[in-house]
Amino acid sequence: MDRRGAGEVQAAAHSLAGSVLGRVNDLTDELVRVINEQNPGYQQLHVVPEADLWQSCHDNLERVLQLLSQGCDGADRVAQFYDAARATGQRRAQQRLPLDDLLRSFRIGGRMVWQALIAQARAEHVTDTDDLLDLATLVWELVDALSSQVAAAYHVAERALVRADEQRRAALWEGLLQGRASDAAFAYEASRIIRLPVEGPYMAVAAEGRFATSDLTETLGRKLDDSGLRSAWQVRANALVGLVSLPGCDTAELMKALPAVRGAVGVSLVVDGLAEVHTAYRQAVLALRTVPHGKPAVVCLAERLPEALLLSSPELTGSLVQQWLRGLLDLPDEERRILLQTLASWVETGGSATRAAQDLHCHRNTVLNRVRRIEALTGRCLPGGEIPIELALVVRALPFLPSRRRS
Repeated sequence: MDRRGAGEVQAAAHSLAGSVLGRVNDLTDELVRVINEQNPGYQQLHVVPEADLWQSCHDNLERVLQLLSQGCDGADRVAQFYDAARATGQRRAQQRLPLDDLLRSFRIGGRMVWQALIAQARAEHVTDTDDLLDLATLVWELVDALSSQVAAAYHVAERALVRADEQRRAALWEGLLQGRASDAAFAYEASRIIRLPVEGPYMAVAAEGRFATSDLTETLGRKLDDSGLRSAWQVRANALVGLVSLPGCDTAELMKALPAVRGAVGVSLVVDGLAEVHTAYRQAVLALRTVPHGKPAVVCLAERLPEALLLSSPELTGSLVQQWLRGLLDLPDEERRILLQTLASWVETGGSATRAAQDLHCHRNTVLNRVRRIEALTGRCLPGGEIPIELALVVRALPFLPSRRRS
């Protein structure tokens, strides 16, 4: 605009915009009609009431025309006309209208303002082409500035909504895992939010939180979706939790998908409906605890019931350990490790020195010598053949003993 003088262009803008401002209501009616015709997002989503659309169109048209008619000298003066754009951006974000649709409506509005100014120029016989070209530049600079304000306000409101949604989702998951789904209203709300059925068989999954990422939950969800299983996943402070709806109680596809998790994974028994998923969650956590530390594995509670019993009853575990391992646990680390390993192999092979020797890669007599050493330390006889259930349980408890008492 320097080549012709900003004053002449401003004068033309003031005159034309002032005239158009007097019929802003008619221009608003036309803009609403065009948006509904050319911007299908408004009609398809039905999130912006007609009265709201009309008012925001009116306020933003008015602000553009006021800026043109009254001048826009100084940043502070321009900024005071951004209120309508900011309010529109915030409101449309809260209504979940896509930002692309919102910005498209502003471009349509800018085009209508320009068309109205051209029509007014013709009515007033303003025919200077350079003036009109410079006025077009000014109009689109203002529309771009207002669009930037709209987008900025939209993003601020969108971030606030995301935080609120995350907090609501986290609270909902806490309610599910604490048993609140026994209340029908809560169960149906949870079903709507996490998109899982209220009724039907469920299994819960618990995994180590250090491996939990949004990419992992998306991968798991996609794998299960492809297998016809619906699931929902939540990353908590120290664990990844999953709820899986199992039509027909078919667990095979679930077990195929879970190795995608790098660490240890626990899987519950099957429970009935969202009302029981808190029980399934506790079971999945218990199954997870039966995996020795640092060992990646997918385990079902159904396969680890003895270990789960021991973990659930530390008093029972402590009593069995004292009865069967008391002197053995006080040995130096290396000797204790060897003897506990021998005891585990002895039990697993049904008291067979030959098979235990093969398992331990040593001579049969070495196994028998170690067994006699264990018997001397514990005061217990280690029979061959049928192993006492108490001794079998003690061996299963070995991975869960406090670190100072296991190898």
